[in-house]
Amino acid sequence: MLDGFSKARIDRFWDALAQPLARSGLTPNQVTWLGLLLVLANCAFYLWHRSSILLGLGLAVAFAFDSLDGAVARLQGTSSRYGGYLDAVIDRYQEIAAYLAIAWIEGWWPVCFLAATGSLLVSYTKARTAIEMPIDNARWPDLMERLERIIVLCAALVLDSLIPLPAALGGRVLLAGLVILAVLTHLTAVQRFRRARRLLLGDR
Repeated sequence: MLDGFSKARIDRFWDALAQPLARSGLTPNQVTWLGLLLVLANCAFYLWHRSSILLGLGLAVAFAFDSLDGAVARLQGTSSRYGGYLDAVIDRYQEIAAYLAIAWIEGWWPVCFLAATGSLLVSYTKARTAIEMPIDNARWPDLMERLERIIVLCAALVLDSLIPLPAALGGRVLLAGLVILAVLTHLTAVQRFRRARRLLLGDR
């Protein structure tokens, strides 16, 4: 949603950050793979240090780095359909890895499962529509797209040990953040399903 409403401004921001990478000779696809390695490394270290703050900060940096692949492609003039496809697939694996690491340490398997599946369905409901008919990306500014999910997840991780919550609210900011993600991602998937149904039935 945020990306859809201010895409031009956000793209200029990423383009500025990507200038050194574009000049370094790295290809956009290499940046995509490096982004995945950074996320996996942060998740692996989390299994050792178990600090939600370190994981939140590390993931924020890793996810930001991963967002530079598109900017590198624009700057180098090397955008490709395969690059966009690879980026989308890698993005899903990054989110799965983050939720798996949190579930492994905290034991919150049901809520992490719901958050992960909701995130996957947000992506799938749009991608599957594109198989059936041409769609305009600008017309899909939904509630919990990837940027919003990353912001909520990283903020919840960083704030978890800094802000105590009442027991009635779960006692943990991280748990509350995961519940928010679990609920809102599935609501977003339903939102996209309803739009897809309207488009596919011809009621545009």
